Amino acid sequence: MSISQELWLLNQDLAQACLHHPFVQGIATGNLPQEKFAYYVGQDTFFLQAFARAYSIAAAKSPNFQILTTFHNLAGGVLQELQLHQSYAQKWGVDLHNITPDIATRRYTDFLLATAWGGDVGMTAAAMSPCMALYGFLGRELAKAGIPQHDYSDWIETYSSDDFKFLVAELETVVDKYGSKNDILGDTYRYGMLCELDFFSSAHNFQGF
Repeated sequence: MSISQELWLLNQDLAQACLHHPFVQGIATGNLPQEKFAYYVGQDTFFLQAFARAYSIAAAKSPNFQILTTFHNLAGGVLQELQLHQSYAQKWGVDLHNITPDIATRRYTDFLLATAWGGDVGMTAAAMSPCMALYGFLGRELAKAGIPQHDYSDWIETYSSDDFKFLVAELETVVDKYGSKNDILGDTYRYGMLCELDFFSSAHNFQGF
């Protein structure tokens, strides 16, 4: 079993908690209040910008050109996600230029950037992999019976796509090749998963602009 597979299995409790979280289930049914999703779009835009920066830091530390190319490809995937968020922002009037990160968002982005600056590429990939693996998992699970037609269909379509699955696999390859099986790597991965759960909870608990 690869390192990334083992880490994913060890954190199935958190993956399932995210899948059954009322925010994610609201996306699944299309019943999530739009103001909650609009808030999420703003927070996730701030997060994704930090995510792209973490990829860039990791790219600068890459031990070879192949890994450098991998991180640049992954950063390109983030830019595509940001384009999706831009379309939602235009639809619902979210100002993406004036986003104040909440505590959950700031905690997550600080963790990612600190790991990217202070860790090697294996540790950075382990910090970032929970987000990618989780969203791919959520997308596939929500699309199992076919992609429904409602306000959040594009979200489900994006994260259930083969293109996103490829990006997940690329990042997990870095974890497997450059990560070390130890408690620090495991704790780093699990903290990333906990941040994901907190991120959904923060958006779900939003009471309105």
